[in-house]
Amino acid sequence: MAVLKVQPICLNILMITVNFHKSFLKSYGKRIKNNQKLKLQAIDRVELFKTDKSNSLLKDHPLTGKKQGLRAFSITGDVRIVYHFVSDDFVEFLDIGSHNQVY
Repeated sequence: MAVLKVQPICLNILMITVNFHKSFLKSYGKRIKNNQKLKLQAIDRVELFKTDKSNSLLKDHPLTGKKQGLRAFSITGDVRIVYHFVSDDFVEFLDIGSHNQVY
């Protein structure tokens, strides 16, 4: 009888912790909260961001100009979350809204 030997795999998954700035919470309440479809999409993308911030679905990118030092990722084709890294595994969400609203 053949015995299958399985090597244990160690995965080092870094889960990002998110803080919601009061400006983000205000924007979320005004722009996202009452749209159930958008709200679910936002939750889904935030969870993806927390586990895999480099996933291509997020279209994560650095900002320039007055927003230099900040980053943004996509919730939908037009809706973005603007954030900054506090540390390697801790970010603060600053704003959410359409491209025109957050830039």
